[in-house]
Formats: sequence, C-alpha cells, structure tokens
Amino acid sequence: MGKKKQKIVLPPDLPPEVPDEAVEVSDEDVLFVRENREYTGFLSNLDTKSINKHVTRVADVKEDELESLYERRLKKKSLDKETEKQGLEVDPVDALPVKTLDGKLYYRTVPKATQKSENEDKDEANTNNKDAGIDASVVRLTKAEKRAKLKKIRKEAKKQAKEGTEVEVEQIPQAEVLDEVRNDMTAEEANQKKKFRLAELGTALLTDPELNIKSLKEMLEISKDGDRDIAVLALQSLLAVFRDIIPGYRIRLPTEKEQEMKVSKAVKKMRFYESTLLSAYKAYIQKLLAVEKQAVYKRVAVRCICILLEAVPHFNFRENLLGAVIRNISSEDDISRKLCCATVKSLFTNEGKHGGEVTVEAVQMIADLVKASDCQLHPDSIEVFMSLTFDDDLGRREAQDAKNKFKSKNAKRKDLKVQKESAANEKKRTRKEMMSKTREEVTTELKAASLATDVTERRRMQTDVLSAIFETYFRVLKHAIKPRSEAGSSSQPAGSYPLLTPCLNGIGKFCQLIDLDFMSDLTNYLRKLARSGNSSDGSSKDVSACLTVSERLQCCIVAFRVMRNNLDALNVDLQDFFVQLYNLLIEYRPGRDKGEILAEALKIMLCDDRQHDMQRAAAFIKRLATFSLFSGPAESLAALVTLKHLLQKNVKCRNLLENDAGGGSISGAIAKYQPYATDPNLSGALASVLWELNLLSKHYHPAVSTMASNISMLGTGDNQIHLSNKSPQQAFKELSLEQDSFIVKVDLNAKRNKGNASLKQIRKGADLDSTVQVDENDVKRKLSEHYSLLHDIAENERLRGELVGTTLSLNLYEQYKKQKKRRTK
Repeated sequence: MGKKKQKIVLPPDLPPEVPDEAVEVSDEDVLFVRENREYTGFLSNLDTKSINKHVTRVADVKEDELESLYERRLKKKSLDKETEKQGLEVDPVDALPVKTLDGKLYYRTVPKATQKSENEDKDEANTNNKDAGIDASVVRLTKAEKRAKLKKIRKEAKKQAKEGTEVEVEQIPQAEVLDEVRNDMTAEEANQKKKFRLAELGTALLTDPELNIKSLKEMLEISKDGDRDIAVLALQSLLAVFRDIIPGYRIRLPTEKEQEMKVSKAVKKMRFYESTLLSAYKAYIQKLLAVEKQAVYKRVAVRCICILLEAVPHFNFRENLLGAVIRNISSEDDISRKLCCATVKSLFTNEGKHGGEVTVEAVQMIADLVKASDCQLHPDSIEVFMSLTFDDDLGRREAQDAKNKFKSKNAKRKDLKVQKESAANEKKRTRKEMMSKTREEVTTELKAASLATDVTERRRMQTDVLSAIFETYFRVLKHAIKPRSEAGSSSQPAGSYPLLTPCLNGIGKFCQLIDLDFMSDLTNYLRKLARSGNSSDGSSKDVSACLTVSERLQCCIVAFRVMRNNLDALNVDLQDFFVQLYNLLIEYRPGRDKGEILAEALKIMLCDDRQHDMQRAAAFIKRLATFSLFSGPAESLAALVTLKHLLQKNVKCRNLLENDAGGGSISGAIAKYQPYATDPNLSGALASVLWELNLLSKHYHPAVSTMASNISMLGTGDNQIHLSNKSPQQAFKELSLEQDSFIVKVDLNAKRNKGNASLKQIRKGADLDSTVQVDENDVKRKLSEHYSLLHDIAENERLRGELVGTTLSLNLYEQYKKQKKRRTK
C-alpha cells in the first residue's frame, strides 16, 4: 500500500497585515474596557492555539508556491463566471432527452461549472501539488469552508431544478389544458353528430323501410355507445322504428329447400327485408334483456320492453319479451312493477291483437312464478287476474252452430231430392253447386282473415287459463293453511301471506267457473282459514300463523259468494262461518281493520234475502248493539242498519226492545243470556234487553243517535214490515266520507255533574238546542302549550338529576383528598 498523498486546500484570504506600531490604544478604549469588564470575558476564553494553527497551517509550503496557487485560483474563478453567464448544454450522448405532452424533444441546459466544480477542484489541487511536489493531504478544508462549499452546491442544484421546472410549467399545463378542451369539444361534437345521425336514420327508415333496412345495424351500433344519454336515445329511437315498421304477421324464414328454389326479384327483395328486420329485431331484444339487468338502464329497458310487447304481441320473440315482463311483475321498483302490471292487464283486455295465445302464456308464467317463489310475491303479481274476462256462452254458441249445421244439411238433402226429381234441369243444379262452393270458400277466407278464433280453440284456451288461475289460487290457500312445521324457511316471517287477499278476491269473482268437484275442498280451505286464530277451536293450532280480522272476514264473504252462485248444485252447511262472524265482531278494531270488508260481510251474510233462525238472529242483534258502543261512527251506523234489518225481518226478536224485569219476554231454551258464548245459538240472547240503544241514542254523531232512536220506536206488531232501503255498505261509505268534515257539537243544556265546572252558554237565542263549535286551532295551540310544558318539566328534572350527581361526585372527591392528606401525615 502506498502512502496517501496529502490534499492541498488553499486557506481563505488573510486580512491585510498591520504592523504593531500602527495599532494605537487610546485612554478612552482602556477606560471603556475597564468599565465593561462583564462583557469582555469572551476574550480570555479565546483559543489562541487553534487560531494560530489555522493561520500557520501552510507553514511548510514555500512562499512562491503559495503565490502560484492563489493566481491559479483567481483564473479559475474568472473562467467559472464566464461559463455561468453563457450556460452550456449537456452533451446529448451523456443525457436522455425530455419529451413534452406536445410531442417535442429538448435537452436541459445546466451550468457546466456546477456539475464539474468538485472534480476540477480535485484535479487542480492534484496538478498544483504535483507541480509543487507536495502531498494533497497537507492542506485540509476547515469546517467553515466545507459548509460554504456545500451551501454553494445546494444553491446551484436548486437553481438548476427551478430552471427545469419552469420549462415544464410553461409547456406541460398548457398542453394538458389544450388536450382537455379538445377532448371536451370532440366529445360534445361526437355526441351531437350521433344524435343527428340517429334522427336521420330513423326518418329514413320510417319513410322507406325496405330501401333503408340496413340502417338498423348502424342504429344498433350507436346503442352500444358508452355515453348513457346516447345509448338511451338510440334504444328509444329503435323502439319507435320497430313499432312502425313491424308487419302484422309473424315472419317465417325460408327453409334451405325454399332458398334453393328460383324466385322472382320481388320475392328475393321481400325475403332480404324480412330476414334483415328479424335479425335486427332479435339483436335489439337481446340488447334490452342485457341492459335490463343493469340498475342504470333498468327502467328504460323495462319501459321499452312493455311498450314493444303491448304494441306487437303477435310478432316473433314475444316469449322473450313476455318472460321479462312477468319476471318484473313483482319487482321492488314501483315504477317497473306498475309498468309490467299495466302491460299484462292490457294484454288480457285486448285479446284481439294476439287471439288469446299471449293470455294463456302469461297466466301460465305467473303460475310458475308463484310456485317458484313459494307464494312470496307482491300482491300485484296475481291481482292482474282480475282483468281477465271469460265467455260463458261458448257452449251455447257451439250448440247453436251445431243446430245451424244440422239445418243446412237437411236443406241440402231436400235440395238433392228436388234435384233428383227434376233431373231435366241440369243447368240449375250446376249453378247451385257453384254458388254453394263459392260461399264456403268465402266463409273460410273470412274466418282466416278475421282475428276471431274458432270456438273450439277459444274454449281450449279459456280452459287452460282457468286451470292455471285456479291452480295458483289453490296453491296460495294451501300455503296459508300449512302447519308451522311445514311452513317456509326460518328467515320468512310467520304469517306472511301477501297473495292471500288478491287470491280471495279472485275466487269471489270467478267462483261461478269453478268445477263442482273442487267445491268441497274450497269450502274446507275457507273454513280453516276463517277459523285460524280462534282459541276455542283446537284445529287452528295447525295453521302457520293467525290471519288478520279482515282476511278472516273475507274468507266468510267468499264462502257465501260461492254458495250463492252455485246454490242449485251445493248443499253446504254455513254454520261455522256464522260462528266466525259472531266472534269477529268482538275482535274488530277500528283503524286497524278494514271497515268496508266488515260492511260487506254484514250485507252478504245477514242482510241479503235469507231466513235466519230466531236464536241466531237474536244473538246477532245483541252482538251488533254491543259492537256499536265501542266502534267508530261509520261502523256503528253499518251495524245499526243491519240490526234494524234483522228486527224488521224477525218479528219475534222485537221483544228485545221491551224492558221487563227479568229480561226479554221470550227466553227460549236458554233462560239466561251468555255474553261470552262463542256460538250464537247458545248465547241465549232472547233473555236479554237492548239497553245499548238507550246509550246510542245519546251518541255524539247525529246519524248514529237518530238511527238508534228509530230502532227503539219499533213496535212488536206484525204490520211493521217496511224494510230499510239503505245497505250497511252504503251507510258505511256515506258516513266515512262525511267524517272528515264533521264537527263535534257540545250541548250546553246538559245536566251538570257534581264537582265539575258549569259550561257557559255562548250564544243566546230562542232555540234551546244552542251549540258551540270547537275551534281546532285553539285546541292545537293549547295542546302544544301543554306538551311543551311537560317537556320543560321533564328537562328540568333531568338537569337537576345531573346537578345532584355532579355535586355528589365533587363531595366524594374532596373527601378522598382529605383522607389522602391524613394518610400522608
């Protein structure tokens, strides 16, 4: 290993030498130093050795060599200044170019001295030392010199970075802004061009579809655009075009043999038009079905599918459209569900467009959907069945057609006999045969051209629709009466039957079309459902969950409708349904249950022309009077109308209006009234008195009080047989509509109770029944003040509790501090 050469580092420039003689110390200076001795302590602490060492660190170097070093250093500084002013480019071989966003290449310009200053210093020191014959390690840089050198290098690096960033700031942001503006301009222009192109293509297709049928492919390509607005506009434009150009028949593509046959140019043109239209229509449907699964395009796709199916239900690929509509008929989105339901109802009511085939397919798809979802669908999914209509006269028409055919055959036979008798007149016979043949051909052509289907085909489709509908209804009923052990998954809430109400409505509407073989099963199902929730019957425990009062009342209504429409063929005991109605009157709660269903049940089961047993009629009269006491005014009036109807129809039950000491004058088999009996025949209502009418005559609603007073004035004579024309449904509807505008009136001449403040009469007049109207705003104001006061009291109590808790915690903390001080002492 050779010896390391000492590095020669030039010292800083020394101050000019001043001889000691030239330095003069005045008396004032000496006096100032003596007075301020506390500030001159640093002079005594100076390290004279390090100062001398710094000054004499190049003592070994000769004076001539030192002077030459100073001269070379000055030359170097002058050269560096010139190069810094000029600025030298970096050699392209040594550095990579920089590319701007505009695509231009440039090389960064940096001062050459900053890059090679350190190397040149080293080289200079080494050359000087070599010339002088001195090691490079003899002279070393001090800490101050090193700091200055590092500071200089950092400044030059920062300057270089600033110059580079300035170039980038000047070029890159401007290019980015220009690119963004160009992109925006190009995107807007492209979207505008696409919109104009869609308008041009659509107009051309509507003007001449056969000539511009190829434009459909271009419109389909535009519908695949990434911009949502353009895609939606393209889908809607295609919808308008297809609605207009689709023919009124199904397109059948030619087979291979038919394609090999020679045909005319018109046929080739028609085949090309139909094949292109069918392929574009298929692609459009596939696009709609794919987009329908995306949440962004779902409503648009569902609307297009519904409009297209409603407009052209006879055309190809209707099964795909119908499947998409039925799939969304129970959607969580209200808009999509309503669109699909409206489309299905339109298909059911306008069967002339498709001949009834779409109706059969839709009903069967809905039945399959109910089966697959285990009856957990929206009620609208089977409520669309209510729009169906069935022709009850198909059998009559068929019989009439058979009679007409039989008559025509007889006429033909007679004509043949006449023709045989008159064999000489052959011209007349041939003329008649030609006329009959032409008539038959014309009738067949008219049938083929007309949209009306054959009677047998119509009957077959109607049978398929009915079987699918009642299959769905019976499935819903079976699901409702399933035992809890066999009910659906544990995640499904117990008693969740969304399809039960529309199912019962549908059975009530189409009950006359049910086969008699299923009547007994239907009655048993309805009986079990109406009995569910009744604790008196043990069989109700098998039902998965209790139904509501409205649903159970509806089961009773449906049972009576089925019985009435099939009265000649059925012999069913409806006593269980009377028992359920008798118990449901007590379970009914206004506001929670539907009053219109109760009024309908009272009308169908009690008010219609049906003779009731005296015990049952008396029990319902007593129960209706009790029900009127705790129900609303509308329900009370409906019950009183039914009560009056029963009293007018059953003369012996008017004895309940008499006030005997032991009850009614006719007690019957049961001597004492049993108000808690579940069976109306075992209640003994004939032994009671209608004392409820006395309370109802003082009801706050004038309609209820008037009706109760009229019922109380009924006599026991047989001559009073005039029945009321108003039904319970009409009474409930009228009073429910008037209830919003009804204002409660207070009688000021009522008897004063002890301890209560007397009411002051507001109006004075001749009329003794003076009344005052309650100001609703005043009541609201007083109630708001009352509840705000209660809220303030509760808030005050809460704040006091917090204050007490805080004071207790502070006291405990002070006691803890005192105990701690005692322990430390």
